[in-house]
Amino acid sequence: MTLRRRLVLSIVALVVAVSAVIGAGSIIALASIQTEAIDSQLSKATSRASTKFGEGQQNPNGQRPNDDALQPLGQAAGTLTAYYVTGGGAGGIVLNEDSSRAQLTSSQLNRLGQVRVGVDPATMDLGGTLGKYRVAAVQVDNPVLGNAVLVVGLPMTSVYDSVRSLLLVVIIVVAAALVAASVVAAVVVRRSLRPLERVAETASTVARMPLERSDALQDVRVPDTDPRTEVGRVGSAFNRMLGHIAGAMQARERSEQKVRQFVADASHELRTPLASVRGYAELTRRMGGDLPEDVVYAMSRIESESMRMTSMVEDLLLLARLDEGREIQFDDVDLTGLVLDAVNDAHAASPEHPIEVDVPSSPVVVVGDAARLHQVIVNLVTNARTHTPDGTRITVGIAPAASGSGVDLTVRDTGQGIDPEFLPKLFERFARADSSRSRTAGSTGLGLAIVDAVVQAHGGSVDVTSEPGNTVFTVHLPTEQGPSDASAAWSSTPTVASAAPATSATPAASATD
Repeated sequence: MTLRRRLVLSIVALVVAVSAVIGAGSIIALASIQTEAIDSQLSKATSRASTKFGEGQQNPNGQRPNDDALQPLGQAAGTLTAYYVTGGGAGGIVLNEDSSRAQLTSSQLNRLGQVRVGVDPATMDLGGTLGKYRVAAVQVDNPVLGNAVLVVGLPMTSVYDSVRSLLLVVIIVVAAALVAASVVAAVVVRRSLRPLERVAETASTVARMPLERSDALQDVRVPDTDPRTEVGRVGSAFNRMLGHIAGAMQARERSEQKVRQFVADASHELRTPLASVRGYAELTRRMGGDLPEDVVYAMSRIESESMRMTSMVEDLLLLARLDEGREIQFDDVDLTGLVLDAVNDAHAASPEHPIEVDVPSSPVVVVGDAARLHQVIVNLVTNARTHTPDGTRITVGIAPAASGSGVDLTVRDTGQGIDPEFLPKLFERFARADSSRSRTAGSTGLGLAIVDAVVQAHGGSVDVTSEPGNTVFTVHLPTEQGPSDASAAWSSTPTVASAAPATSATPAASATD
């Protein structure tokens, strides 16, 4: 449940609880006040009835008091009077609304006979049409009947009618308060939480932003920074945190820029002495007739290692330039021709690996740098050749992207696969997975890093899936072909041809080495 909903429900529940308590208190107070008023009226009615009953007026037959003796003038409608004579005589009447008098039934007289003299008035349910009455009993001496108990009662109808009316009013008021509190609470809470929502929105914006650039957080701040409010203090602290993050990012970028510049300068400066070492080593090796055999062997090793170090320096220099946004010259590139050229080169360099190509018969054109894209293909094929045993089948293919936009270049091999724990850092610089794939040649760990950097510079992406017997590198590249042109390029049925002399001028649909 959201904070807004909890606050609204809490406010509404509080209002309902307060209204219910006030309503219940009002009802109890009203019932108590009216009961006290009934008791006061009952006291007066009892006094009038006992005075009249004590005069001893009898009916002509002389068997019981007449009705005027039981209901003297001044009694209110609904007043009942009952007498109980020592020895068993009893009777009683009720004054109706039209001033007529009705006799009490025997069951009602029996209930009223339970009222004791000298106790506080009590409420009794007489049943029938009478309902509940407030009754009290007094001792009266009648000249004719002798000692008797006189019971007088007043109806509680007015009290219960008032309580029911007030209860209905309380229910209506509580319902109206519930609706009003819901609306007011929703508006007030929503308005009060707007600053907090802006803080959350700013945090979500930061979470969605790419933070590669040091100035990414420069204009992202929470507008609510009033120190007098809790949300304002949170916003101020959040802005300070963003400032610290931005400062750390700028410091990191400056440090990385220094490292890139150092790598670029060092790589550039190392190329000349490496070329000299390689040249002198080659020259010495060619003069091997005048040198001992072990010296000639040492010179050949120096030449080999200088070539390997030169390749590493060139890779580092390329990565440094790519980091600086250089080295990419965009133009229309025939990707099919690049694939066939790279496969032919790989076939010549490693004939022990069967290499297949699966490309459309029509040229697939993308926008990019031909030399750098060729290097991507070469690095992926070389990676597959280097880290798989002889006889492993390698397939290079081009297909329309699954998303419907762009081109997917795939390099698949049937080797032993890549360790799943190594996959997340596969494209990091100097990353090696020697334990997951046996190597037959040295590796600098920069080939796949160059692939990732070049592809990203082209606005594409590269990913890998691997399991034993099926490792697939997928390079997604954008293309300027429209939907109709792209569909036409892929509609041609591939044909199979030999890969031996295939070049970009005569692209083959499929080739097997």
